[in-house]
Amino acid sequence: MTAFPYDLQDDSLPRLGLIVLQVDETIEQDFRHLFAPDCAKLHISRIPSGAELTPDSIAQMETALPAAAGLLPHGLDVVGYACTSGTTLIGAGRVRDLVMGAAQTRAVTDPLTAALAKCRVLGLTKIGIVSPYIASVATPIRAAFESAGITVPATLSFGEQVEARVARIAPASIANAARALAQQAELDGIFLSCTNLRTRDILAPLSVELGLPVLSSNQCLGWHMASLCGMPPPSGHGRP
Repeated sequence: MTAFPYDLQDDSLPRLGLIVLQVDETIEQDFRHLFAPDCAKLHISRIPSGAELTPDSIAQMETALPAAAGLLPHGLDVVGYACTSGTTLIGAGRVRDLVMGAAQTRAVTDPLTAALAKCRVLGLTKIGIVSPYIASVATPIRAAFESAGITVPATLSFGEQVEARVARIAPASIANAARALAQQAELDGIFLSCTNLRTRDILAPLSVELGLPVLSSNQCLGWHMASLCGMPPPSGHGRP
């Protein structure tokens, strides 16, 4: 066999890493819509997650997080841990430490951190939250927003415990829940919580209809990852 000479060529595109739940069927498609191949390199790792949404099954991901992060390529600009409820129960600081300890990346974020950052940028102080979760999973998310100084006058949940069904909740049902929230309380924004909810196509129309920003876990995470590595914001911001 004859060795043939070759050159090495660096790629200047931003390098994004995403840690996705094993049962999540939505965020990967959303991110490939947000980040075109010619604007960023997107690398995905999966993390074991329970078939049911409970505090115990979500918190167990803490032990698996380093292994999932360690499977990502080295030299990433930012890594996102794609689980809103998991971040809430594990703790955003703990998630960041676990990912940074296993992956070679300059920055780490998650949907909760990203949503809070987006609320600060937009000046939102009173938001309603729509989630698919049972109460024991949904309540800590509300508490996390309130601990960050954001009032949550109203929340709605679908009470779903089976993760595979979350990805099949009709976008029209999610939109109806957002409308119901807007009628229940005076709000300056709505957050659709969960990376597995199919929210991408309803954000902009809902924002126009309701006259206020409608944000989602996936949209906020994509925006925050882009901002952390100096990229222009991806399309779709939930602003009327």
